[in-house]
Amino acid sequence: MTLREVLHAHIPVLTTESTVRDAVDKMDIYQFPALVVVDADMAPIGVLTEGDVCRAITGEGGITGIAYQPALAYATKDPTCAEPDTEVSEALHKMLVSGLTLFPVVENTVLLGVVLRVDLMQAMLLDVEQPL
Repeated sequence: MTLREVLHAHIPVLTTESTVRDAVDKMDIYQFPALVVVDADMAPIGVLTEGDVCRAITGEGGITGIAYQPALAYATKDPTCAEPDTEVSEALHKMLVSGLTLFPVVENTVLLGVVLRVDLMQAMLLDVEQPL
């Protein structure tokens, strides 16, 4: 099974104009622990996780102090991405080793969607038969 078969294609994204407030609102509404920041061509330029926001508010004195700051300022730039034909098991291994929460899936530098670790674990368990 490949990432193309399990990715979330209809996802919220952030742009270079998005604020931390925009990010927190989208994380809450869509229940995603991380969001991809894209450029005008829909190429991933960053990933902002809930952990990134928590670290930022701890260092900045609260969420209200950074609410209208650019989300990209707190995101991991140049995120690790995967191709859609990557095998699920290979992607999960990369995510676990690298500590990634979310894997942007790109084709020709354009964001197709994302996968979460739990998506990959569920996909791998589909092939496992339940013991009698």
